[in-house]
Amino acid sequence: MRRVLLAGLLIALGMRAQMFEDSPRLSTLVRGGNAYLSLHDAIAVALENNLDVELQRLGPRFADADLKRAQSGALPRGIALSVREGPKSVSGADVLAPLLGPGSETNLSIAGQFQPSSGRLPPALDPVLTAKIRRDHLTAPQLNSFLVGTTALVTDATTANFGWQKGFLTGGDIAVGFENSHQTLNHRRYDLTPFNASSFGITFTQPLLRGFGRALNSRFIRVANNSRAQSDLVFEQQVTSTVAAVVRLYWDLVSFNEDVKVRRQTLERAEKLLSDNQAQVETGTRAPIEVVRARAEVARGRRDLIAAESLVRQQETVLKDFLTRRTVTDPSVAAVRIIPTDPLRVDRNEHVPPASELAENALRQRPDLAQARIQIESTQLALKGSRNALLPSLDLVATVRNNALAGDINPLTLSGAAPHSADPILLGGYGTALSQLVRRNFPDYGVGVQLTIPLRNRAAEADHTRDSLALRQQELRLQQLQKQLHVEIENALIAVEQARAMIEAAEREREFQEQALAAEEEKLTVGASITFLVVQYQRDLAQARSAEVAAQAGYVKARAALDRAAGLLLQAHGVSVAATR
Repeated sequence: MRRVLLAGLLIALGMRAQMFEDSPRLSTLVRGGNAYLSLHDAIAVALENNLDVELQRLGPRFADADLKRAQSGALPRGIALSVREGPKSVSGADVLAPLLGPGSETNLSIAGQFQPSSGRLPPALDPVLTAKIRRDHLTAPQLNSFLVGTTALVTDATTANFGWQKGFLTGGDIAVGFENSHQTLNHRRYDLTPFNASSFGITFTQPLLRGFGRALNSRFIRVANNSRAQSDLVFEQQVTSTVAAVVRLYWDLVSFNEDVKVRRQTLERAEKLLSDNQAQVETGTRAPIEVVRARAEVARGRRDLIAAESLVRQQETVLKDFLTRRTVTDPSVAAVRIIPTDPLRVDRNEHVPPASELAENALRQRPDLAQARIQIESTQLALKGSRNALLPSLDLVATVRNNALAGDINPLTLSGAAPHSADPILLGGYGTALSQLVRRNFPDYGVGVQLTIPLRNRAAEADHTRDSLALRQQELRLQQLQKQLHVEIENALIAVEQARAMIEAAEREREFQEQALAAEEEKLTVGASITFLVVQYQRDLAQARSAEVAAQAGYVKARAALDRAAGLLLQAHGVSVAATR
């Protein structure tokens, strides 16, 4: 037994440890201490390892448990409807951004995690079997010995009762009882002792007004089914959020790497300028102050390069934390550098659908809108329960019972009294009692209705009003979400157009700055310019190149934001929600 428990514990610990291990995909991408990641690889690794996604994978299991609970007739406990957004990228303006913690949490629920339904609860749908066996010895002193023939009534009783009960979606329930008792008494006036008493009865209760109907009593099952569908949509929303975060973090890392290249080229230009100035100072064709100015620019270039490389390292840390289940201080994670393999590409001829087409697709495909509609349906089911609670209670109750009694002639006869003479049908043991039940020698029947009319039903009226207002509130909230959808799409389209225009402007600026720098360097060569002006043109060119990189990154991120707003992000990156589960 101990070995079995130990084996089970080891298996459980192994499964728990596996929960915090990364998938093997990431290790296959690491070569020489560098993880070479395309955007597709980064998305795949995140969907396999990201803890936010892993948390949401448990949502459908919670929903399955709630459905099982509702199918028993109990209230569902509700599921979480929150989605965690990905972290923000680092930036030169806010180097503390990665220290501010993960992204915000979005609650997709309109009316809370679970809106409990008022009205009559459904009966317990799971059958219940009960059993009771008891042995008693009772001694009761008597005030009047004439009634029992003794001053103390002594009873030895053995009881064995069994019951079975089950509810139905119609609102009714059935109870079956089988009761048995064997008693021995010193009662001198009983005809039988010891004797066996048995009964077998069925009681059926069916509401006719309040609590009646399959549609009413199955509402929690339907709510739980809705919650199951919602959990799938929330998972899809989390996958969408995760993919959007990976796209943003990845392209920011690419742009930071490109900016490092720009800063390195700028430093190389400054070092070349310093070398040229030193050579000219040595030949006496240039003043020594020009070397000082060139050295200052080299120092500035090194400072900018160090800052750019620091941003890359910080961005790598944010991205690695998002892609792995282990901590970033884990040696196997900390030693790995991320090398993006996808360059920034901008398709200027890319077709962008009109806003109306994108909005129509979003209304069909966005999971947050779909789960909001499902939540409205669940609230309508709750309203059905509160409306039914306004009715009076009218219940049909039907009872059928067979009774049995069998025993031996009482040997305790009062002095001077005639011997006991019982009906022959009652003489016998427990088998005789059972045969009486089968033959239905002593049947009971009963049928009736019981009516309860509340003279004031303010609690039910308040619940109905509240549920009606909650439904109206959720319908208004859905309308708000749909309006917000159009705003998001319109803003994303503006951002895409702006990014395209900024790319064109940044390219023209970079071209002109390259021409201006080349001209100024030629003038410096022939002594018609000074180092200060060349340095200034080098700075302007570096800023123009950085702006061009930032504009390209801004475009791809704006395009991803547009895809997300339109419900097309997963399709654009070839992500299947079913395969992700």
